[in-house]
Amino acid sequence: MLDLWYKNAAIYSLNVATYKDGNGDGIGDFKGLTEQLDHIAQLGVNCLWLLPFYPSPGLDHGYDVTDYYNVAPALGTLGDFVEFSHQARLRGLRLIVDLPINHTSDRHPWFQQARADPSSPFREYYVWSTSEPENSTEGVVFPGFQLSVWTYDLCAQSWYYHRFYQHQPDLNISCAAVREEIFRIFGFWLELGVSGFRIDAAPFVVEEIRPDRPAKRRYEFFAELRNFLSWRKGDAVLLAEANVAPAELQHYFGDGSRIHMLFAFLMNQHLFLALARESAEPLRRCMAELPRLPQFAHWAQFLRNHDELDLGRLTPEERDEVYAAFAPTRKMQLYGRGIRRRLACMFGNDRRRIELAFSLLFSLPGTPVIYYGDELGMGDDLTLPERWPVRTCMQWTDDEAGGFSARPGHRLLHHVIREGPYAPAKVNATAQQRDPDSLFNWLRRLVEMRQSCPEIGWGECTVPESNCPAVLIQHFVWEGKSVLVLHNLSQTSCSTEIRDFPKGRKLTDIFGNRIYDSKSSADGTAIALDGYGYRWFRLD
Repeated sequence: MLDLWYKNAAIYSLNVATYKDGNGDGIGDFKGLTEQLDHIAQLGVNCLWLLPFYPSPGLDHGYDVTDYYNVAPALGTLGDFVEFSHQARLRGLRLIVDLPINHTSDRHPWFQQARADPSSPFREYYVWSTSEPENSTEGVVFPGFQLSVWTYDLCAQSWYYHRFYQHQPDLNISCAAVREEIFRIFGFWLELGVSGFRIDAAPFVVEEIRPDRPAKRRYEFFAELRNFLSWRKGDAVLLAEANVAPAELQHYFGDGSRIHMLFAFLMNQHLFLALARESAEPLRRCMAELPRLPQFAHWAQFLRNHDELDLGRLTPEERDEVYAAFAPTRKMQLYGRGIRRRLACMFGNDRRRIELAFSLLFSLPGTPVIYYGDELGMGDDLTLPERWPVRTCMQWTDDEAGGFSARPGHRLLHHVIREGPYAPAKVNATAQQRDPDSLFNWLRRLVEMRQSCPEIGWGECTVPESNCPAVLIQHFVWEGKSVLVLHNLSQTSCSTEIRDFPKGRKLTDIFGNRIYDSKSSADGTAIALDGYGYRWFRLD
């Protein structure tokens, strides 16, 4: 029987370089991460997603890889990784590692050999053109920071293709040797204890580019990857980044034999639109538009991650609404489509709204993903460029460097927030672990509660009507058991009536572990909700 562990998991995402410095050199490493595994285990999650930790020039947060079979020297050794992997397993934590296989760094030995010798076998690893293609400025991913997707290389005397920055040449997926190399990379990390891979920029991974004809996508490669994983490690998973329209989702899930999990980008964008409007309508509409998933497929739900909050699937008018609510100034926005702020900052550090957002995250169909630091309500630093404001060092204690490193804060490679309401003196893990009323301990209870409700991960979800426009009602049923979750997206308290509620069924408040005294009428059951309130019930 297949182990579909991801159906009822909770994932914690972190960057090793900014999490904890274990050797005092000012850079986070696997030694430091291993020392802090108890913090992650205490939160209650059961899976870690590690951002890229491979050797890299570090020009794109580690996504510009120079060696897929090693650990960046500043982060430790392969031995350190194996010890970390072992300690994670002892705490019941699975590992998903980020794998940028769409491109390499231009300093990767493959590219260096490809550009130096036209007859090199690595020449075919990349996409070349002897003249500049007419569409060289089309498909730019980072407007304002990227001018073209084709760059001329003096050594190769040819143009090479790069969907992202020019220092990240794209791998040629139509090359059989490249596909075989990707399988070897997967197999290598599976042997070191990894349980899955996050596929960066999945639509571009399978994109076949030719300078003389239109691009096409080899979606069947996802099935090849899935098949390889299934034979090597039956419970290993593929988690893909694909911000695509609903009609395209079938290419990624297939009939359930391709990608296991996709990040729910469309749901994420409509969630923030709903929060901005204080109306449940955008979420209800989005949930109705999304296709029914195959049995083995699943969503990965998130609030924030290491990139910008991408609003590209909203209309310009909807995007402006979200900007007005959560990123009203230009310095808070990015690429004309996104927001470069942390969760707590977007909500003005309002604990009620932060709790509401997390409760929504954990109630949506799929697997919740938490970005490191958000469990504490960490802030951002808008003086940093592009996506870097949300990538500051984890704050462990109230000292100058936030307990991240023994090295003085001004000598750290990555930035630490020093002043204001989000400084380590105000926001740190040690203080919150000791405070029973802290955001950390509240979220720990939410994680525990979510994992006690397998109906959300496994069951069918319906969205009953509410007489309050601000209220989202979700009803989950699985194996004869059911859970009812309500969220009031408005700051105004209300009482919502659930139509056609079966008479005689008791509502058990899961957070309070008590029978809820609701008011019944001929038509249904009325439930009171505070402003920005939420209630989770088990139906007996």
